[in-house]
Amino acid sequence: MAAKRKAAKKAGTGAVSAGRNARNNEYVARLLEDAELRENLRTAFDSARKAYGRIDGKGPAKALDDKKVQKQLKEAASSLKSAADSLRGGRKRKRRRPVRLLLVGVVGAGAALALSEGLRKKALDALFGAEEEFEYTSTTTPPVEAPTPAASGN
Repeated sequence: MAAKRKAAKKAGTGAVSAGRNARNNEYVARLLEDAELRENLRTAFDSARKAYGRIDGKGPAKALDDKKVQKQLKEAASSLKSAADSLRGGRKRKRRRPVRLLLVGVVGAGAALALSEGLRKKALDALFGAEEEFEYTSTTTPPVEAPTPAASGN
């Protein structure tokens, strides 16, 4: 009798431990909290079950020619992908779009500056200020004075 009681206690301890581990598992917690995740998994399971039901008895090549099987398998795959994305934290590919847009803008601006002299001048004026116009006078030669009219008339 004592041996049976020990075995029952030991089995109960394992179940309690498994319950604690399941409660602390982040994926199980997310499954319990996220209704969209549960719906994606349910849709994937239903679609896969329907596809399997249509395949039953057919060969694989013949089953893949069936358009309904293809549709159901595609739906199951997309639902599983959505569920996996939500489990991973919902990372989307859209994060890369601003980086690409910035890169295209920088390359386009560089090409415009390289090809347009007027745009280059405007950009340099905006960055460093407009160039000052000045006249150069040499300091090595004496200035030439124009003859006065009174000196030539005498």
